[in-house]
Amino acid sequence: MSTTLTRQAAAATAPSQPPAVGSHSPSKTTSKRATAAATFLRAVAARLGSGVWKVAGILAFLALWELGPTYLADSSTRVFLPPLHDVLAAWGKLYESGTIQGHLAASLTRSVTGFGAALVAGISLGLLIAWYPRLNAILNPLLELFRNTAALALLPVFTLLLGIGEESKISIVAYAAFFPVLLNTIAGVKTVDPLLIRAAKSLGLNSFRLFQKVILPSAVPTIFTGIRMAGTASILVLIAAEMVGAKAGLGYLIVNAQSSFLIPDMYAGILTVSLLGLAVNFLLVALERHFSRWRTAVGAASS
Repeated sequence: MSTTLTRQAAAATAPSQPPAVGSHSPSKTTSKRATAAATFLRAVAARLGSGVWKVAGILAFLALWELGPTYLADSSTRVFLPPLHDVLAAWGKLYESGTIQGHLAASLTRSVTGFGAALVAGISLGLLIAWYPRLNAILNPLLELFRNTAALALLPVFTLLLGIGEESKISIVAYAAFFPVLLNTIAGVKTVDPLLIRAAKSLGLNSFRLFQKVILPSAVPTIFTGIRMAGTASILVLIAAEMVGAKAGLGYLIVNAQSSFLIPDMYAGILTVSLLGLAVNFLLVALERHFSRWRTAVGAASS
């Protein structure tokens, strides 16, 4: 009996052994999981909250468009400003008949062709002008003259020289989209950090590799700013050109519906132009993020 009591007393007074290195108690593991789950939920809530606020303005505008002409306007105003459901019904009829697809395809063909030509010419010439100061001194006054001349002001000139066919419309789109790409390309190249260029030259890079590895990646964000501006300009100028002289396209659809007093069809064409511009902007933003991924990676690595 005395031996048993002695052993129990020794066990009670003996110091407790510390936990083994690398072992985790269940309470700590549960706490870490709860913290991670709470962080994830907060991030999801923040994203949903920002998305709700972004959509709220659009939903409010659409609700005003639907309810305003119905309840706040008189009958004469509703003729010229039909509610949203009438416009959507007209758009559905145009879609079922294939009319909206044909006009959209015509406008997209002209816009993409002119926009592509402007990209190739604007980026190529912008790189040359930014890299060779003497060429910049020669061409800059001429470029400033044409840059400050509105594209639509030259539409009669393009029509007289190229006719009323596709060439004049593609050319006016290319002209309108050329200068935003050109000027932002020049600005993007000129704002490259000189230390990066000196470091690349000290490593023995030739001119081609210097453009490929240093100048172009650094100038991409500024160039894409011009590309986004050019994308918007190409659509707006094309719609205006199609309103003046065309037999197909969204601009022709809008002006023809207006002259035929098909007001819901006119608004359906305007809505299609808005959605087209929004889709083009989203596409260009996605391309910009794709070509600028190295900046995000470098920023994340440095932080």
